[in-house]
Amino acid sequence: MRNVMIGVAQWTGRLATIALWIASIGLVLMTALIAAQVFFRYVLNDSLSWTEPASVMIMGWFIFLGAAVGIREGYHLSFDALLIFLPDQVLGWFHSISDMVVFVFGVGMIYYGSLLAEKTAGNKLPSLGISGAFDYLPIVVGGILLTLFSIERLARRMGGLKTARFGDPSEEETHQTTAPATEHMGKEG
Repeated sequence: MRNVMIGVAQWTGRLATIALWIASIGLVLMTALIAAQVFFRYVLNDSLSWTEPASVMIMGWFIFLGAAVGIREGYHLSFDALLIFLPDQVLGWFHSISDMVVFVFGVGMIYYGSLLAEKTAGNKLPSLGISGAFDYLPIVVGGILLTLFSIERLARRMGGLKTARFGDPSEEETHQTTAPATEHMGKEG
């Protein structure tokens, strides 16, 4: 079971990396479009009508893709005030409940985002010339990734694998803080 989960984690890790790259490219592209809009409007006095709706659509993509990756990596917001006082044996249950709530939220994003996309599929965005469904597609794709990553987090926890939480030190940070001490001890002995 552990080897299967490690394989799944590697696959979803690659998926998260792809989503993060797309989100990063989207952020850069949106910034370039806004800069072009400002240049055309204020320098050339000839505004581009399509840059603003395109930028808003791209922003939807990088927000929802980035949020899904944040869920997978454990960077989502949480209220941990109660968890500080609970014993370690109970923490896993509360973390799993949190992941189940995120899963349900992702299912809602898929369902309601699909309804919105379906209702606007016949509309054409005038400045871009594409279907209005493209405005809601990032909600659906983000919901799919949220559900997938939430399932992965639940399965990792059930399989006994480490599941990242916001504020936990990463493995690299843990290694960096302990490495000098072990190097120092090795020199003495």
